[in-house]
Amino acid sequence: MSRALVVARRYAKALYEIAIQDGQTMEVEQELRVLVSALNNDESVQKFLLSPNISKEAKWNALEGVLEGKLSKPVVSMARLLVERERTDILADILDSYVKITGEALGLADAIVYSAYPLSDEEQRAIESEFGAMLNKKIRVESQIDKGLLGGIKVRVGDVIYDGSLSGKLERLEKSFRRQAL
Repeated sequence: MSRALVVARRYAKALYEIAIQDGQTMEVEQELRVLVSALNNDESVQKFLLSPNISKEAKWNALEGVLEGKLSKPVVSMARLLVERERTDILADILDSYVKITGEALGLADAIVYSAYPLSDEEQRAIESEFGAMLNKKIRVESQIDKGLLGGIKVRVGDVIYDGSLSGKLERLEKSFRRQAL
């Protein structure tokens, strides 16, 4: 495990402990998502934050006006600490670690569902229910369209992929026939 991931996990754990004291674990997670999206999706912001030619104070002054009043105090404080320590590059890793810590503590798991068409709310609830029962966790579903799928779905929970796609079923059927032919 890289040093950056170890450091990110420490920041995430500290932020989680503060959030739990304030009763804001899920709010902090949402705010972290917003912060990561805002800072990492704009290349000019990334260059600004990572530039060694710009002082830490100037970086924080630019960010402070944008963050104050929009994000909770723990998230703003962490952002300031990251700027002061020149560690804004690990913000996405902090988010990933925070989501894992929160998920483990609250019995949550995130599932990314890939389908050929948009899923209805009823279909998403059915997936949440089925995988929740299978994994004994509360499942949060994020739906994504995969034009490469002919039909069915693929569900990714953590590092495990459950392939219920038509092409996956056909592939498994073909392997089964090959094994029987031998």
